[in-house]
Amino acid sequence: MSTPLPVLAAVDGSQSALAALRWAAGEAARRGTSLRVVSVYPWPLAGYPEALVVQHDLRDGLRAQAVANLDEAAAVAAEVAPGVEVRVSALEGDVVGCLRVASEDAAVLVLGSRGLGGFSGLLLGSTAVALVAHGHCPTVVVRGEDNGPHGRILVGIDGGYTDDAALGFAYGRAGTTGETVVVVHTWGSGIADAVGFAALDWTLVAEAADALVAERLAPWRAKFAEVEVEAVVVRDRPARALLDRSAEADLVVVGSRGRGGFAGLVLGSTSQVLVRHSACPVAVVRV
Repeated sequence: MSTPLPVLAAVDGSQSALAALRWAAGEAARRGTSLRVVSVYPWPLAGYPEALVVQHDLRDGLRAQAVANLDEAAAVAAEVAPGVEVRVSALEGDVVGCLRVASEDAAVLVLGSRGLGGFSGLLLGSTAVALVAHGHCPTVVVRGEDNGPHGRILVGIDGGYTDDAALGFAYGRAGTTGETVVVVHTWGSGIADAVGFAALDWTLVAEAADALVAERLAPWRAKFAEVEVEAVVVRDRPARALLDRSAEADLVVVGSRGRGGFAGLVLGSTSQVLVRHSACPVAVVRV
């Protein structure tokens, strides 16, 4: 039997990164796998002329800081999940490139919502978009206050081809944690709703939405009969429907791309709203 892939966490010395590390350590324990922790320091570093600073001293200093971050992270992980094997790596180079390569051999990549140094502004700029859009495994952005477990996982589906990936991620977790899977599907928030088609029979639209959710859930209900499921089918916008419920959830799960309300999720407004404002961690699952 093959060895399960590790959970990958990125740290930079910030409290946000340590919060993500704690989540990652717990996830590694749940999955029965190891935890790999990386700290990336950028090199070569522009903007520091040789006349002002000796290049090799700066490089050594950056690496020393990365190693210190890893030492702290390893100690925290040992407290959270003492039985989990922890491997640490100080990586040199472009942050996005290093993490993208590292994600090739990971079950999930876990990031904080904000950071210092190389991860500064991580989730507000191109770095996060690149990792969520082009990483080789699901990416979890740990944000929100840790106000205790709620026992609920939100999953946004829209009838697109990434629905099964998102549902699989959520059900796989719920099957071991006992959490309830809350499937959220919205309707009536597209072009027809925006221009106001008075003649459109919204009852039929709502019934079609209910049927879609039932169809998508059928195989997962059969496979994970022990997992409690709730279906929320509402006339709303996807981001708002998920955000409104995120304060009472432990995780929000969405596919990396979809159609309808979730179209352009990774590069559009929905993903930006989720990673900026969700009250709990957000998992983006790629196909």
